[in-house]
Amino acid sequence: MADSFSKKENFKKKLQKQKEKALRREERKENNNKGKNLEEMFSYVDEYGRITNTPPEKRDEISLEDIQLGAAPITPEDTTKTGIITFFSEKGYGFITEDNSKENVFFHQNNCPVPLKKGNKVSFEKEKSAKGFSAINIQLVK
Repeated sequence: MADSFSKKENFKKKLQKQKEKALRREERKENNNKGKNLEEMFSYVDEYGRITNTPPEKRDEISLEDIQLGAAPITPEDTTKTGIITFFSEKGYGFITEDNSKENVFFHQNNCPVPLKKGNKVSFEKEKSAKGFSAINIQLVK
C-alpha cells in the first residue's frame, strides 16, 4: 500500500531537519574556542566592572607600607611620666598626680625601690591594671 501525501511530506521535513542539525553541528565544531591561545580568548574587566577586550592601562604600583588604615597615624607616647605624690597611706599605697594630665595614678610601695613620702617628685611608667591605671618602676626625681 502506498504512503499518503502528508506522510511523504512529514518524512521530507524530518530529513531536512536532520540535515540542518548536522550542518549546525559542523559549524560549532569549526568555530569552537578549544585549542586557541589565551590572548585570543581572554577578556578584561575595567575599573567599573564591565568586560572589555582592551587591556587595562599601566598604573603605578602601591606598596603596602604606603597604605594607612584608620583615621590618623598614632604616634607612640613617651612611656616615662613625671608627677608628685599627693597621697600616701601607712599601708603602703598612694596616688601620684601626673604633671601633664593632672590625672591621679595609683601606686604601691612594692613598685618603688626607695622609701617615698607625700610631696616627692617621681618619674614612673603607667600600666593598665584590672581597676584602672597603676604606676610601676617609680624613681625619685631630684
